[in-house]
Amino acid sequence: MSQSKFMTAAEAAKLIKDGDTVGLMGGGGGLMEATHLFEAVQARYLATQQPRNLTVMHALGIGDKKTKGMNCFAHEGLVKKVIGGHWVWSPAMQQLALDNKIEAYILPGGVSSQLMREIGAGRPGLISHVGLGTVCDPRFGGGRMNDAANEDLAEVIRIDGREWLRYKPFPIHVAIVRASAADEDGNISFEHEAANLDAQSLALAARNSGGTVIVQVKERLPKGALKAREVRIPSAWVDAIVVDPAQQTSYDIPFDPAFSGELTGEARAASEAEDHAREVAASQEAFSERQAVARRAHVELFNTGKARPVINYGVGVPDAVAKLIAARNEQHRIYQTIEHGTYGGTLMDGVLFGYARNATAMLDAATQFDFYGGGGLDVACLGFGEFDEEGSVNVSRLGGVTVGPGGFIDIAQNAKKVVFCGTLAAKGVKLATGDGQMRVLQQGAVKKLVKKVDQITFSGPQGLVRGQEVLYLTERGSFRLTPQGIELFEIAPGIDLQRDILDQMDFAPRVAADLKVMDAAHFTAA
Repeated sequence: MSQSKFMTAAEAAKLIKDGDTVGLMGGGGGLMEATHLFEAVQARYLATQQPRNLTVMHALGIGDKKTKGMNCFAHEGLVKKVIGGHWVWSPAMQQLALDNKIEAYILPGGVSSQLMREIGAGRPGLISHVGLGTVCDPRFGGGRMNDAANEDLAEVIRIDGREWLRYKPFPIHVAIVRASAADEDGNISFEHEAANLDAQSLALAARNSGGTVIVQVKERLPKGALKAREVRIPSAWVDAIVVDPAQQTSYDIPFDPAFSGELTGEARAASEAEDHAREVAASQEAFSERQAVARRAHVELFNTGKARPVINYGVGVPDAVAKLIAARNEQHRIYQTIEHGTYGGTLMDGVLFGYARNATAMLDAATQFDFYGGGGLDVACLGFGEFDEEGSVNVSRLGGVTVGPGGFIDIAQNAKKVVFCGTLAAKGVKLATGDGQMRVLQQGAVKKLVKKVDQITFSGPQGLVRGQEVLYLTERGSFRLTPQGIELFEIAPGIDLQRDILDQMDFAPRVAADLKVMDAAHFTAA
C-alpha cells in the first residue's frame, strides 16, 4: 500500500468537494463517531468557506446536543440538504431545519443502512414494506420535514399485487467511517469498537459510487498484524486513513473492553457482577411514574407465548424496562437486542443509548434490520410522543421540531407485539405514587393523546392490517389497538377515570366493559 493513504485530518477534509453527498456514521454519545474528522471538516469550512452545499446522510443520531457530531456540520452554507435518521443530538441542525435554511428529510434508521448497502451493490434502491403508511410514504409526507424539502425520497410500487416502497438510490461521494485500527495495507478492524453500525455498508456505497472512503482509526498496525477474519473493511475499499490516538469509546469513556465485548472468562463474570450491582442500586433510587409504567410493561414482555422472546427497547420510559430486567437478573429469559446490532449485555441509557456492556454478539446494523424486517422480533418496547384515535404514533416531529425516527419505524412496524410506553400528558404534570396508588396533583398543559398526530411515525391502520398486537401503556391507564379504535382496558389505582384520563384526551376512547384496575404492586415503591 502507498504511504499516501495515511494522512492528517486536515488533508482528508480537503478531499470533500462542493456539492458532494457525504455519508456519516455514529450512534450518539460518540459511538463509532469520527469526531476528529468531523472537527477537521468544520475547521476547514470556518477558515475557507469550503466545502459548500453538501448533502449529508446519516442513519442514527450523532452528537452531544452541544458542539460535537452533526453540530460540526450545522453551518449555513456548509450543508444544503440533510437526510437524517435522528436529529435530537444536534439542536443547531434542528434549528437550521426549522428556519428552512436547509432541506430537511428523514429516513428510518434501518432503511438508511440497508439503502447504503443497495447503493453499493448497484441495485435500483431499497424495496421495502418499512415506512408504508408513515411520514416516509409519499402519500403522507415522503420524508420531507420542512418547506425547503421538495422531493420524495421514496415511491409506492406494486409487486404481485402488494404495495411496497422503493427508496431511491443516489451516489455517495464521500464516506466518513470510524474504526479501531488499520494495518499498513489499509485493512480495517473494528476490534475495540462498541458496535459495528453501518460502517461496512457506508464504505461499500462510496466505493462503488466512485467516491472516496475516509476512515478514522485509533491505531496504525504493521502489515500482516490483522487476521483475515478481523478485517471488516478491506484495503481495496479504502482511500484515506486518519490516525487519531485520542479516539475514545465514547465522549467521556477513553476505553473499556466491556463495551467492545472483549472480556471473557473470569474477567467477564466479574464485570457482569459489577453491572448487576449497579443496576440493583439504580433500581432503589426514588420511585416515580417511569418505574410504574416499566413494571406494567415488564408483564407484557413475558406474555407472548414464547419461552424466550426476542425483544428490542427504545429510548425514554423503555430505558426503565431494560433496567428492571437487568436489576432482576432476568436477561436469560429473553433475547435482548438493540438496532445498533448488539445482542445481550447490560444496556446503557441517556447519552450512552446504543452502548451495551458485555454484549453476547455484535452484528452490522443492516443485518440487524434484516432480522427485524423479516419478522424476527417478538416484542418492541418503545416510547411515544403522542398517539391518536386511530392508534398512530408520532415521535418524529414534535412541536414543529424535526426529531427523526432513528430505528423506530423499522422496529415498530415489524415487531409482532408493540408496547408503547409513556406518560399520558406533559408540561407541568405533578404526580404522586409509591404507596400502591397513582394520584394526579396537577394536570399537564400538553395532551399527548390527540385527535390526529402531527406526523405518522407508526401507523395504527397498518398495524391492524399486519395483525400486530399494539398496546399503549401510561401511568394512568392502559390502552390497546382494536379494529374499532383505541380501547382503554385498565386504569391505575387511585386514578379518576373522567378527570384524570378522559378529560385529558382529545378523543373519546372505547372503554372496556370489564375495565380492570392495575396491580397495586406496580405503584408500590418497595
